[in-house]
Formats: sequence, C-alpha cells, structure tokens
Amino acid sequence: MSKLTVRGVEIEDTFAEAFGMKATAVIITAPTLKWARQAAITMTGFATSVIACGCEAAIDVELPEAQTPDGRPGVRVMLFSMSTDELQKQLQTRVGQCVLTSPGSACFAAMEGADEMKLGSALRYFADGFQISKKIGGRHFWRMPVMDGEFLCEATTRMTRAAVGGGNLLLLAETSAKALVAAEAAVAAIEAVPGAIMPFPGGIVRSGSKVGGKYKGMMASTNDAYAPTLRHLPQSKLRPDINAVLEIVIDGETSDAVAASMRAGIAAVTKLGPARGAKGITAGNYGGKLGKFHYHLRDLLP
Repeated sequence: MSKLTVRGVEIEDTFAEAFGMKATAVIITAPTLKWARQAAITMTGFATSVIACGCEAAIDVELPEAQTPDGRPGVRVMLFSMSTDELQKQLQTRVGQCVLTSPGSACFAAMEGADEMKLGSALRYFADGFQISKKIGGRHFWRMPVMDGEFLCEATTRMTRAAVGGGNLLLLAETSAKALVAAEAAVAAIEAVPGAIMPFPGGIVRSGSKVGGKYKGMMASTNDAYAPTLRHLPQSKLRPDINAVLEIVIDGETSDAVAASMRAGIAAVTKLGPARGAKGITAGNYGGKLGKFHYHLRDLLP
C-alpha cells in the first residue's frame, strides 16, 4: 500500500474497519468527582471487548456540577454491546453492583433514543419494598434507602442503535517506550472528543487480534502480522526498524464521533513526530468483510 507522510510520520493509505453496535449511557454523580469516578471505574471494569466481556464500556466525559441533574460532580459512562438483551443485562448488573454500592452515588439517564433500557425500575427491588417512586419535571426516579442515606436512580435510560464499535489506529514505533508515548498522546487527544470511548486499559491495547485462529472455538487470536517477534513469518507487515506496535480501539455513539476521535489521535501522534513517538500509523481491517464502517486514514489527516 502507498504511504503518506505528515511531520515525518508515515501514514499507510488504508482504512479502519468498524461495525454497528448498540449503546447506552448513564450519568453517575457523587459528593466529589473522586467518588463519581471511582463508581464509574468500578462499573466499567472487565469491559474491554464483547469477545469475552459481554460489553465494552468506559468513561466518556467528566461533568461539572452545572451539567448534572442533581448539581453534583459527575461522569458520563457509555456501554456498548451487540445485542439489546446483553446490553440491558450488563447495564443492570454493573449499576447494581458498582454504583448502588458506591458511597453517595446517584445514577441518571444519559442517552437519547427510541429504545428504553431499565435502570432504577430494575434495581428498585433491592429496596425490599421500601423504595419510593418520584416524578419530577417529566422524569421518573426511584429513591432507595441505603446505609448512608438514599440511592437516587432514574427509572430508565435509552439506547441507540446507531453506535459504532471497532474504530482503530495502529501505532508503529522503534521501541516500546516510544510506542507508549505516542499511544498516550493519542488517548489524551481522543478523551477530549465527546461521545466516544476507548475501552481497553488506559485506552491502549498491546494484544491486537485477528478474527479466528488455529485452535477450535477461538473467536480471535494474536495479530501475528504486527508482532515484532514474528517478523520472520511471511505474513509480517513490519519493517526491520519497527519493534513495537500499540493499538487504540474506539467505540462511538455515532460514526462521526469515531471519525473525530481517529482524526484527533492521528493529529496528536504526528505532532510528536517519529523522534519522540511513532514512526508510522496504520489501521486494522479485514478487506471490508467485518463491518460496514470504513475510516480511511487519508481522509482524517491533520
């Protein structure tokens, strides 16, 4: 494939291939931002890939008091899955086990859409008959007694069917240290884009995968084409000076959010330049067979 160069960073003329998903979102508030984030981080644990986790989830944005329903600091959390039933299950379980249990927390709807997702209306039974239904300003809430006061939870949130999962960037570098610097810069830039999340640890994945594998039942296996220790194999796509690759995977509330995130990530990596970060950027695709959303890197250049 041909390559383009921006500030010394080679960008492969290829595309990232992504697929349709379903998504929902909630706002978690607490007495302090520390505890709103703690509830959100706990809720989004083990949510890197639908391959094994049931959903992909992470914090979207932090919200100041003026932007939350109860005037307290909060965060918006997004969850993505392939099926409505699985998304409902993951939402209910994670809020019930990780937000309801967190000191001073409250939980509110944070998604528009035609499809309703149960939130407080599913969790209210924990209150053992002591729950109180409240309707304020056209919104329905449940108040549940807990040991530090009450857990306030909106009855429902919504789901979008227009979400996109699997947007990605592959950052190619001379060393693992430089790859990490580039990846961290990309993550910081993407975090500023609303409506998108990066579900892997710190937004970064080292164990990039390909579809299927040699062993029965494997849905995905190591992306051998980008593994430096396997550069001797015919399928390797690494030139001799590339010794580390890190991937950024992006899920978006809309296709535009994924494109904006990838654009921000590319800009951050090229701004660093090859001396400090990545020497090249490419993306993972399967020839257009995996998903209908194709993000051509040449269209996303800064």
